Amino acid sequence: MAGAAAGDVAAGDPQARVVTIPNAISVARLAGVPVFLWLVLGVRSQAGDWWAVGLLIAAAASDWLDGKIARALNQQSRLGVVLDPAADRLYIVSTLVALAIRGIIPWWLVGLLAARELLLAVVLGVLRRHQYGPLQVSFVGKAATLALLYAFPLLFLGSHATSYAETARVAGWAFAIWGSALYWCAALLYVEQARRLVRGDPGEDRGARPPGTTAPGTMLGGDKEAGPR
Repeated sequence: MAGAAAGDVAAGDPQARVVTIPNAISVARLAGVPVFLWLVLGVRSQAGDWWAVGLLIAAAASDWLDGKIARALNQQSRLGVVLDPAADRLYIVSTLVALAIRGIIPWWLVGLLAARELLLAVVLGVLRRHQYGPLQVSFVGKAATLALLYAFPLLFLGSHATSYAETARVAGWAFAIWGSALYWCAALLYVEQARRLVRGDPGEDRGARPPGTTAPGTMLGGDKEAGPR
């Protein structure tokens, strides 16, 4: 009966679907977070770090894959809009904390990126108070996320005494610096969009929608739907 009811809801509103292939991929990606933390903070070996790097690569690949599948099979959903960026942020936060605990990156970098997330949380609260949902995802934000996801595996590999450690460390920090700068740039663009929207600027493209609806915009070739990056 519950399955039939869910099917009826999905038939009436495709965006209300829960059981889809992209959502299953996002859930699997979320389930990998505790495994990643165990490998990095529990095992603490070169082999464990290699497995952790492999998990990060798989997570990044699945982030691209679920968007492709959602478009190809027309399986976009409101749950997917929530799950996908949640998985991205959870991997970034988990990796930052793990790297800081291991002494691979300084804690000030963790604070810098955490402050950005707090700023966006405040902006989202303001939008909701004015009856708007999240704004459309920006290309800059997605580029920042990808840069950080490239940085973390390289910094892991650069922490070991190997022949490629120096090269990996330099490349990792280059991606980390650019990713952090783009991350904040995307946040400031998001703040400006929200400010103009709340003030009712007629020149602002109203990509936001009331809570419970889905914005039509996409990012990075249309892989995702909506939400700040």
